[in-house]
Amino acid sequence: MNKSAIVIGAGIVGLATARALAVRGYQVTVIERSSKAVGASIRNFGMVWPIGQPEGKLYERALHAKSIWKEVLAGAKCWSQEAGSLHMAYHNDEKEVIQQFVEVSGYRPVSFLNAAETLERSPAVNGSGLLGSLYSEDEMIVDPREAIAAIPGYLEATQGITFIWNTAISEINFPQAVSGTKSWSADEIYVCSGQDFETLYPEHFGAAPLTKCKLQMLRLETQPENWRIGPALCGGLSLIHYHGFKAAASLPGLKARYESEYAEHLKWGIHVMASQNGLGEITVGDSHEYALTFDPFDREFINTMILDYLATFARFKSPKVFQTWHGIYPKLTNGKTEIVIRPESGVTIINGLGGNGMTLSFGLCDEVIGGTYAPID
Repeated sequence: MNKSAIVIGAGIVGLATARALAVRGYQVTVIERSSKAVGASIRNFGMVWPIGQPEGKLYERALHAKSIWKEVLAGAKCWSQEAGSLHMAYHNDEKEVIQQFVEVSGYRPVSFLNAAETLERSPAVNGSGLLGSLYSEDEMIVDPREAIAAIPGYLEATQGITFIWNTAISEINFPQAVSGTKSWSADEIYVCSGQDFETLYPEHFGAAPLTKCKLQMLRLETQPENWRIGPALCGGLSLIHYHGFKAAASLPGLKARYESEYAEHLKWGIHVMASQNGLGEITVGDSHEYALTFDPFDREFINTMILDYLATFARFKSPKVFQTWHGIYPKLTNGKTEIVIRPESGVTIINGLGGNGMTLSFGLCDEVIGGTYAPID
């Protein structure tokens, strides 16, 4: 008889865990507190972003996750684009960091493009003062709102996974997961609760180096005449945001300049990127505020700073903003990339992926369930 498993949470980590269990023969039940996933998993760019990961285990995990994404998206009949990414340089120190990164990137499909080559890649790039760009082939764009909504139906149809919605698990008495007067039993239970780490095993989360991150984002309307921006677009501030770029020896010097010239941006954790979905809408962001509790109100001046910086490297056919929002995700404070802990026999917590959930979850959860996972120092 097949083993059974309960997965708590239907965000990207929960879906990735459920899939990894099901393809290994488990009978899987996913229990989600809301009628659909509405947390950080749908409030992001939809970027599967290997370029942000340092070479080695995390980069390989991102590529593995991407391969699973492609399989799942094809099955769920969801839009995606292997768009790649462009990081623009308008100053010599930005150009130097990019060129160094390309030189030391052994097997990544990355290259330095001059200004003319960059403008050929994307009609949306601001050509004024452009020195060149980093082009990476790895990055893929999905529409997170479409994908996270569609994947449960695909997993139900192809893997026999059961989804139970509008049900908050408030207690685990292994082998039971309890919600009010109802309970479910399984051989294994996986807690994939995202930012809600106060409800289940709060003592374990309380002992972990965890905080929360609030990010503000915007979406521009569908671009006229089916105009496409091509790759995901990034400004120089992204070079100091992602750990992958630490391989460039001159990065500390660039960071020092930014700390002087963009002190207010860095205070609010602003670095700016843009990606386009299948409908032609452009998602723009973002900022990063860290705390355990946030005001529920967005800061208009942050959105203005994001859009002003965006204009330094990108121009769109229509710049009209039609949606703004914020997301909140758990974030480790010790530089680690995830939490995988077993608070009691039969129960596993998978959490703490921060802003890397879309990029790493399918790979990480496949490792955890497949027995190949090992923490990265």
